[in-house]
Amino acid sequence: MNADAHSTGAAQAARDGAARPDALPGAALGGPVSHAVSRVARLHRNAAGRLLKGLGLYPGQEFLMMHLWDSGAVRQSELIRSMDLDPSTVTKMLQRLEQTGHVRRRPDPDDRRAVLVEATDESCSLHTAVRDAWSGLEEHTLAGLAPAERAELARLLAKVEGNLCQEAGDCPGPRPGP
Repeated sequence: MNADAHSTGAAQAARDGAARPDALPGAALGGPVSHAVSRVARLHRNAAGRLLKGLGLYPGQEFLMMHLWDSGAVRQSELIRSMDLDPSTVTKMLQRLEQTGHVRRRPDPDDRRAVLVEATDESCSLHTAVRDAWSGLEEHTLAGLAPAERAELARLLAKVEGNLCQEAGDCPGPRPGP
C-alpha cells in the first residue's frame, strides 16, 4: 500500500470512528492491543480512584501503603526506588499520608542521614479497607469472565508485563513469570 492509499485509508477509518465510538483512531490502527491496554488502564485507574477517594486516598498512595504493610519500615530512598516514581512525587505522597496519620518518618538509627518510613498502627483499618476496595474492583473489572478466562487473562498480562519490564530493563517488584 502506498503512502497516499494508507493516508486515505486512515482518514476513512478516522471518519468511520466518528460514527463508531469503539473504532480505533487512525493513528492506532497498527497497535490495537496497545490502544486497548491504554484504555483499560485508564478506566481501571479511574475506577480505583473513585474507590480510594472514599477512603481518603489518592491513586498511587495505596501502592505505597501496600509496600509498607508488607515490608515494614524501609528507607525513603528504597521506597522511591521500589515505587519507580520521581522522588518529589513520593515525598508529596508521604507528606499527605503522614498528615492523615497513616505513615511515620524517622531518622534511620544506622545512618542518621537516611529516613525510615513505616506504616502506623492507625493504618490497620486502612489496610482492611484497601484490601476490600481492591477485591471489589477485581470483581467489577472481571465481571462476566469465567474462572478459566480470569486465569488466562492474568497469565497473558504477566507475559505482557514481562515484555515491558525486559524492554525497560528495570521494573520494581518481582518479575512476572513466562
